[in-house]
Amino acid sequence: MEPDSPATTKDAATPARRPGGRSSRVREQVVAAVLADLVERGFDGMSIDTVAARSGVHRATVYRRWRDVGGLLAEALDATSADDWPPPDTGSLAGDLLALNDEVYAALTEAPPVARALIAASFRSGEAARALERLWDDRYARCEVIVARAVGRGEAAPDTDARRLLVAATAPLYHGLVLLRNPPDPDLPARAAEDAALAARAGAYRSKNA
Repeated sequence: MEPDSPATTKDAATPARRPGGRSSRVREQVVAAVLADLVERGFDGMSIDTVAARSGVHRATVYRRWRDVGGLLAEALDATSADDWPPPDTGSLAGDLLALNDEVYAALTEAPPVARALIAASFRSGEAARALERLWDDRYARCEVIVARAVGRGEAAPDTDARRLLVAATAPLYHGLVLLRNPPDPDLPARAAEDAALAARAGAYRSKNA
């Protein structure tokens, strides 16, 4: 589950695009350029001009579709939701959470640091922040099935709040690697997954409305 979270409606100012054809190729070229430019130059070094030059797409086209750096970053984040990524299914809650955390950990420690760069950029752009929120919503919604399966196996109470459990399992990775900038710790995904699974079995994430 990265920043590698169903896709939601884009801002009203973003034009609808049909899949396939030239429009799709242009989008793919621009998204790839945005990610590369962000990692290389940072938010302050990016511009319509630098992305257009890197992507090979005419500046007028980039400006017409995305207007500014915030629009470009939102496009890159929204593109992440337009996939068929399935949550892991290992047969146990702890196993599913560990598999999920392994994916998060890989995204947050990869080189170049695309995921961390996107998260950082979201603090500089309202449009990018809204796109990142859509991504979180998408990924957490997809992962609710992990909790539903755990309830079915008796590993969590029927009224377990799926979002709370999933956030509790993944938050230590984001907090440690992104906010505190701790060095990579290969044991962190397992510790966080096991803690969350143990707490779920004890009823820690039961719905407050129950």
